[in-house]
Amino acid sequence: MKGEAVDLSSMDVHRLPTDPEAAARVSAALTDPAPLRDSGGEPAPGGVWANAPGASRERGVLLYVYGGGFVHRDPGLITAAARRLSAATGRPALAVYYRLAPDHPFPAPLDDVVAAYRYLLAEGFAPGRVAVVAESSGAALALSALLVLKAAGDPPPGTVVTQSAVTDMTLGSPSLSADTPGDPGVDRALIADLTGRYLGGAARDRAPQSPLHGDLAGLPPLLMVVGGAEALLDDTLRYAAAAHAAGTRVRVDVLEGLPHAFSLLALTEGEAAGELLMERVADWIDRWAR
Repeated sequence: MKGEAVDLSSMDVHRLPTDPEAAARVSAALTDPAPLRDSGGEPAPGGVWANAPGASRERGVLLYVYGGGFVHRDPGLITAAARRLSAATGRPALAVYYRLAPDHPFPAPLDDVVAAYRYLLAEGFAPGRVAVVAESSGAALALSALLVLKAAGDPPPGTVVTQSAVTDMTLGSPSLSADTPGDPGVDRALIADLTGRYLGGAARDRAPQSPLHGDLAGLPPLLMVVGGAEALLDDTLRYAAAAHAAGTRVRVDVLEGLPHAFSLLALTEGEAAGELLMERVADWIDRWAR
């Protein structure tokens, strides 16, 4: 699986144009995220509830697994993102506060994500009405959690939505080694450092920690969203191709021209790319986690 070309010809791949200036607005949001933060939320075991007004558990529930390179947590942005997803879907959203590397390497963060999912089931949510939405390093944990749950015989969630997923801890994706000027600051060296801190000596080519290297048959439907300018583009495309080949339903949305952390655009009112993202995520969740 290392560095191979990806055949997308038989897959459900959507390439979506975006505003040429949207990438610059992502960079601006990363430089000064303070206006986007949300200080609310209700404490929950292992995380925080961030429910939009009118969100109803009758519609189901979201489990939000944030990104942060396995080592960082921004509670204000996490709450804002979870609440935005809650508003888009009409469902309550639980953001899991998994333990962080390097003090808590694999499998501790993964164990926390699995525990959060099981907590939702214990709270009475039917597994098929749980939608997991996960970003970047959080997407790696969510995809790894699917393998852990399958091996343990747990029922899977209704669907998983990933954004800018890290899927291959061997760093085998060609886009990681390519020149990606549209994704400043994200490169092979950075991903190698962050994944190394997370793994803490665990093998890079083994599942569940490296989800691309697991058995991807029998997983719930997956929506994988990625920016077309991302250094991690091929992590999404290669995983999606492998899951598709294993018989798992997968759709890929490529937001053309956008870098890593494009989901920040969804936190700005009136931002077209952010609205597009939320509409497509909500439509997918309504279809597969009902």
